[in-house]
Amino acid sequence: MIARRDDYGSRLDFTAKAGWLYYIGGHSQDEIAQKLGVSRQTAQRLVSRAVSQGLIKIRLDHPVGHCMSLAARLKSKFSLQFVEVIPSGEHAQGLSGGLAQAAAAEIERRLACDKAAVIAIGTGHTLKAAIEEMVPMEAPQHRIVSLTGNITREGSVWFYNVVFKLADLITAKCFPMPVPVIASSRQERTILHSQPVIRQTLSLAARADVAFVGIGDVGVQAPLFLDGFILKDELKLLHQAGAVGEIVGWTFDKDGKLIDGITNDRVASAPIPSCSRTVVIGVAKGERKLPAIQGALRGRLINGLMTDEITAQSLLGR
Repeated sequence: MIARRDDYGSRLDFTAKAGWLYYIGGHSQDEIAQKLGVSRQTAQRLVSRAVSQGLIKIRLDHPVGHCMSLAARLKSKFSLQFVEVIPSGEHAQGLSGGLAQAAAAEIERRLACDKAAVIAIGTGHTLKAAIEEMVPMEAPQHRIVSLTGNITREGSVWFYNVVFKLADLITAKCFPMPVPVIASSRQERTILHSQPVIRQTLSLAARADVAFVGIGDVGVQAPLFLDGFILKDELKLLHQAGAVGEIVGWTFDKDGKLIDGITNDRVASAPIPSCSRTVVIGVAKGERKLPAIQGALRGRLINGLMTDEITAQSLLGR
């Protein structure tokens, strides 16, 4: 019995030495093997065992480490398929901060995949900034489809629609949605959606493999109101109905339930893709958008999220 305990203690000491040499001493596995007089394979096993037996505690002393921890907690709490949390930094309350760069990198990563995919794109300030950060790419195997209309009430092209800019950057086929963001009536929307080209775009949007969408608030500074898509009286009615956010024009309440009537019966954008079929990644941050992000998560309107650490902490604390 004593011999076995001593033998175990010796092995543990040996494992600890290997762990110290690798993680603290900064030695390679070849150097560890030479110092301990073992093969490289044995040195590799000893280093791995040092972690598995709890002899080594690894801590990442960098803001990214905290962000990764927040992302893991968000993923678990809301059963998400994809989460990325970026450091807030000094300019956390800026319009897009580092979130636009992170979204650009993720879109580029998806476009770099060899497997053909349908990528749906929403709209908004942050997504527009993200597209402006992207570099030209050859991606003919993919199809890019716009989820939202690109025409304003007065008939001009909406400034924050991003699909045309994206079409200039990559070689993939891009399918815009040549309709108003919000139609003047339910009948007009029905007529627009009955057109063969629009039906094809709507069908493609419903089959998207991944979608990137902005999440807008429906407060007094609601983008839908400021950009001229809804009137002040309609915004007031949305507040009375409990609306807290919108995705590609579709307004919803704190539980993620779409608001009945008001403007939703005239939204000409494609329906928000189903999370049962599509990875729908919401790209948003900031205190003003917290109720909207929370509602989108609660209602499973999105199953992916890109945000910053301050917003992530608030979402986890609610």
